[in-house]
Amino acid sequence: QAQFIESGGGLVQAGGSLRLACASSRYTISNYAMGWFRQAPGKEREFVSGITWSGSSTTYADAVKGRFSISRDNAKSTVYLQMNSLKPEDTAVYYCAAAPELSTSAEVYFYWGRGTQVTVSS
Repeated sequence: QAQFIESGGGLVQAGGSLRLACASSRYTISNYAMGWFRQAPGKEREFVSGITWSGSSTTYADAVKGRFSISRDNAKSTVYLQMNSLKPEDTAVYYCAAAPELSTSAEVYFYWGRGTQVTVSS
């Protein structure tokens, strides 16, 4: 059973924007660092962005740096990923998950959601 629920995916043209949300009604996310990952068809899951429990520190994959922005609202137990200037190569299923500390390694994350599809057309 998925622990988080991702939403906000969809079909968008290149150059467009989407805002993903990751929420949990079961867990208080303020206890955890949170991360976004993505997986394109035929490829391994890759790190996109992460944020510390307080929101004071964030990190991004080089491929999305300057275009994506991660934020969180602990009162709403929700994490967001604002995606701007989208490219066809951003097409993937996007997942969120929790970790004890901010990390780029999927191995330390848990409570994975089922993902939301993002498709960017050229």
